[in-house]
Amino acid sequence: MKENPIVLFWILPTPQRERSLLAYLLFWVYNALVVGAVLLILGGHTQGLEWAETPKILDPFIAIGVVGLVINFLVPIWKARENPLYVSLWYIVAALIWTPLVYVMGNFLPEYVFAGTSGAAISSMYIHDLVGLFVTPLGIAAVYYLLPVVMRVPLYSHALSIIGFWGLAFFYPLNSAHHYLYSPIPMWAQYASIVASIGVHVVVYTVVFNIIATVASDWKQLQTNLPVRFIFVGTIAYLITCLQCAIQVTLSAQAIIHFTDWVVGHAHFVLFGTFTFWVTAWIYWLLPRIWGVQIYSMSLARWHFWLSTIGIAIMQVDLLAAGVMQGMLWKSLAPFMDSVRASVPFWWTRTLAGIVILVGEACLLVNLYLTWKEKKAAAKTAAVPGTEGAIA
Repeated sequence: MKENPIVLFWILPTPQRERSLLAYLLFWVYNALVVGAVLLILGGHTQGLEWAETPKILDPFIAIGVVGLVINFLVPIWKARENPLYVSLWYIVAALIWTPLVYVMGNFLPEYVFAGTSGAAISSMYIHDLVGLFVTPLGIAAVYYLLPVVMRVPLYSHALSIIGFWGLAFFYPLNSAHHYLYSPIPMWAQYASIVASIGVHVVVYTVVFNIIATVASDWKQLQTNLPVRFIFVGTIAYLITCLQCAIQVTLSAQAIIHFTDWVVGHAHFVLFGTFTFWVTAWIYWLLPRIWGVQIYSMSLARWHFWLSTIGIAIMQVDLLAAGVMQGMLWKSLAPFMDSVRASVPFWWTRTLAGIVILVGEACLLVNLYLTWKEKKAAAKTAAVPGTEGAIA
């Protein structure tokens, strides 16, 4: 089959020694910062900002690390700028530019520059922009690259993907204040965030349609191609989550679901049901190629898929129902403990759903470990003289 030039685009040149050293340095620095953050938070040192709890002493080093990461990726992309850039690179470049700006905005400005509602408005931008300007563009970039490769067909519409890119860039930064509806933030900002949150559907529908239309070119691969299956279910979760968002950002819906488990379910569904599924598709496609062996057990892989899908679906429905119940009780001015007692069955259901998801992830870890052992065994066999053809 002739390879599609749109699919097989050149992302990065062969890394030079200096960039390789920087990559390894950033890897160890990042993990050291994660360990340091955990230890300091457990020791009672935290920053009093939502989604920015990382201790203040670590913030400058994290910001420097992010800048180093941006430089390490953007330099080779800049050198390849004469060539047409596939849309995945558009999203990656945008995420690399937005991320340091978003991190500095959320961790420094409310802490040192702006106080009160001004700081809250900036924090709300930080909260949503972490998802919309970091996780989302990298996730979409990953899918737009991987799906055509694993299916061996071109992306349905490159033009549609560019429309989605500019829709993301325009609407997402304006969504922020919908996290703080009914707060002292000026109402014009709250209204603007509601309009932008609904307008972001331009992004959602272009991405979802593009992915589903690409899968529709060969529906049979949903049965035979595990990465395609993870991408497809993640896309459906993305669509459902964003449809929820358009509803829950309205003032009438917020009057019921604000501060309830509905919001928790919404966050779980998009981060696990969408982006974790998309990353998992990459794991199942990429690791066997890096290690040079087939995945150890397709049965374990299928168990992982179905346990993850069923578990997150149950958790989503359960937490949405719990949120509506809690909101209605609060609205009725019933004693708060009545809502706590009524929530217990929902929380048990969430726990069971979490156990199902955990078992599914255990299947993945066991499968990857056994695949790695197969790789080690194959390497040892190939190293023995006269056995080079034993692994075929």
